[in-house]
Order: sequence, then structure tokens, then C-alpha cells
Amino acid sequence: MKKLLIVDDEKSMREFLAIVLRKEGYYVATAADGESALRLLEQDIFDLVMTDMKMPGMDGLALLRAIKQLSSRTVVLMITAFASTENAVEAMKAGAYDYLTKPFQIDEVKLLITKALDHRNLEEENRRLKEQFHQLEGFEQLIGRSAGMQRVLELINKVADSNSNVLIFGESGTGKELVARALHSRSHRKDKPFVTINCGALPEPLLESELFGHMKGSFTGAVSNKEGLFEVAHEGTIFLDEVGDTPSSIQVKLLRVLQEKEFRRIGGTKDIRVDVRVIAATNKDLEKAVADGAFREDLYYRLDVIPIHLPPLRERRDDIPMLVDHFVAKYGRTGAMPVTGLAPGALQVLAAQEWRGNVRELEHLIERAVTLATGPLLTPDLLTACLQRPDSAAAPIISDHLPPDGIDLEAMVSQLERKLLLQALDRTGGVKKRAAQLLGLNFRSFRYRLEKYGIKRGRDDGEADEEESASNGVSGGGFP
Repeated sequence: MKKLLIVDDEKSMREFLAIVLRKEGYYVATAADGESALRLLEQDIFDLVMTDMKMPGMDGLALLRAIKQLSSRTVVLMITAFASTENAVEAMKAGAYDYLTKPFQIDEVKLLITKALDHRNLEEENRRLKEQFHQLEGFEQLIGRSAGMQRVLELINKVADSNSNVLIFGESGTGKELVARALHSRSHRKDKPFVTINCGALPEPLLESELFGHMKGSFTGAVSNKEGLFEVAHEGTIFLDEVGDTPSSIQVKLLRVLQEKEFRRIGGTKDIRVDVRVIAATNKDLEKAVADGAFREDLYYRLDVIPIHLPPLRERRDDIPMLVDHFVAKYGRTGAMPVTGLAPGALQVLAAQEWRGNVRELEHLIERAVTLATGPLLTPDLLTACLQRPDSAAAPIISDHLPPDGIDLEAMVSQLERKLLLQALDRTGGVKKRAAQLLGLNFRSFRYRLEKYGIKRGRDDGEADEEESASNGVSGGGFP
């Protein structure tokens, strides 16, 4: 129900408009002057205010300016018995949608209110669509042919059109928000708002204000009324990212929204009912957090109606080629040199990584490599260089171009060799024989290199050691 406020110093006019507009299905409040209107506006957020231009004390123009400071999304219509171009232009410049001249026909009032509210809805829809357009730019990243991703996609299709709450589990960078957007876009709520908030990124007072809104003056800095995201998401979806980091005081309020479908703004006196689907996500073990007393058990079970577990990238390595193709296509023309694909051996470099940052880390790596590329293909050397962590920034960067001042070739080769040895061990779970095979080395050669760089990881394979000794005709020591 849209909320309207009628402001006029003539009692008969206020009461007449209120009766007519209530019959049209609007919630209508009235005020006899600008000061009274402002007090009502400080207690609630109205969709539209219709105010007389000439009133004792605060006139209509002063009230209009105050409304725009207090609640910029509120539409204002002016009423005047003194029609003039100057008054109309001044009101429109100050932010009025339109104005009516007394005397007017009631059908004219109804039509103008309908047009004004439709215009407000259209502006909000356009803003929402623009946001969604930018936010959906990475939606294609929710791809994969691995068994783990296929299970996730099947579950999304099954539960998307449900109103049940969803809790998405997954490490950082696995695409939890993409899953939430997919659920929303496949639901009957797809044409309604999809709003997001990171519960771990804001301090407690600001998080509460963002979620539930506030009234002017409710705390220092609350200079205007503000709708909360639950209110903005009415009939749509709200995505609570990193919900495991939510402070305990706000967990209580979240629980009330989930149970009662209503909440109260900070400093407000009225309960606001909403119809919102809640999708939450976390990279934490919430069951452990519940056991430790860091997360409310009742809230956890309210959120965890439909759990979705996103596998990390290291458990879905079959998806890496598809993701790389997507990111190369996305960023391939953003660098100085257009990039069309990967050189031989480059995919093996990527497949050997642990990807602690998951899909997000892979995307950033490809973007970085495209920016630094000097040819149409991303080479193994370039990708290896781009994979260097900040703590190894002082090490030489692998490149196929000789800098003007020359390079330390031995140090560069040693750096790459040691890194690949470690990656091979990680890839094989520390089994040296398999790690040696990944690098195309015999077992003794691989073990020599481990000793050379002081690497004491992995476990020996005695059987392989004997085979290698026999085939090489040596019984110990020596060089490869």
C-alpha cells in the first residue's frame, strides 16, 4: 500500500482528499502545516506528498526543500491557487514532480498521483536494471562440467522458484554471490529487487542501519530518513554475504525478520512487514560457530533450510579450461596486445596451482597476464611470473624478453625449478614418484633436485627408487 501525505491549511480540503484517496487504496495521512508534516515525515517514509504552496509559517516550497533533504525518494506534488510560471518553475527546480492549480477536478488529482507514482517506480526499476546489468557481468562464471558443479547447477534449478531460505557454503572466491543471483533470476521474484550486503564488511551500527533503515535524528549522523535493505528488497531477494560474521545483537533482529516477516527501523515506532526471500552465504563452519556460541543456533536453522555447498576450484580442476577460455574472451582485448588463447604448456601451469582464492584468483590472474602479454598467446613463463606472491616479489620475473640491463639467468631458472617441484608435490599429495612423472623426470633426478633446494617434503617410494637404480646402473649418490 502506497503511503501518501496531504498537507493543506484548509481542513475541508485535507479531509476531502483523504477520503477520496483512501477509497483508491492508498494509506493517507494529513497535516495542517509544514511543521506538522515534517514531524510525520521524520517518523515514517512516504511515497508521495501533496502540499499546498501557500501556507502560514513554512510554505510549500520550504517544505519541498526539506522533504528532498529528508527523503529524496519521496515524490512531491504542489497545489496552488496562484498559478504562475514563476511558481511552477521554482517548484520544479526544487524537485517537485508537478503541480495542480485550484480549483481542480478530482479525476485530475487521481491521474496525476498515478503518473507520479508510476514515474517513481520506473526510475527505481531503471536504477535496479542498471545495477543488475553491471552485477550480472560475471554471471557466466557459474559454469563447469565437473561433477561437483553439475550437482550445484541441478540443485539451483530445483529450488530456485521456492520461497525457502538458502544457505550457501563455500570458500572465498568460489562464486557464492553468482549462485544467489542464479537463484533469484530463475525465480518468480526475478523482476523484483535483488539486494546484497556483506555482513562482515561493516561495523555493527552501520550494518544495522543498512539492513533495517533509520529515522532522522535516531543517532549522530542520521540526517535523513533511510529505508533499510529489507524494505528495498520487498517482494524480491536479499543476499546476506558472510552471514557468519554478523554481530550477535543483529543476529537477534535477523531472526525476527525470518520468523515474523517484520522489523522496525532504528529510531522508528512502527513495525514494517516485508515479503523477502533470504539467501545467505558463509565461508565459515557455522555448526562449529554454533557450538562455540558465536552464532545463534535458532538463526542457523532458520537460514539453513536449503544448503548449497560450492566446491573449491582445486576440487573441480576439469572446469579450469572452460573458465580460462571465458576469462581470455572477457579480457583478451583489454591489454596493449590482443590475446586469443594459451600457448602449449600454459594450461598445465594453471592446472598445477592450488587456487586458494578459487575462481576469483584465476580470473585476476588471467586479467593480469593479458595486461602484461606481449603476444597473442599467454605463455607458461608469463603465467608463472604472474603467479608470484608478494613475498617473492624480489625474485626475478620470468619473461621471454631480455631486459636492457640483462638478467640473472641462473637465479631465474632456479626460482622456476623450485616452484615447479613444490607444485608437483602438492599436486600428487607428496608422492615423489608421481611428482617426478608430472615433471618428466626419473625418480633419482627428481630426488636430487629436492636435495639441491633443501626441500624435505613428500614421501619416498622405495619400489620406484630400486627401479630407477637398476635402470641407471648406479647404487647410490651421483648426479642425474
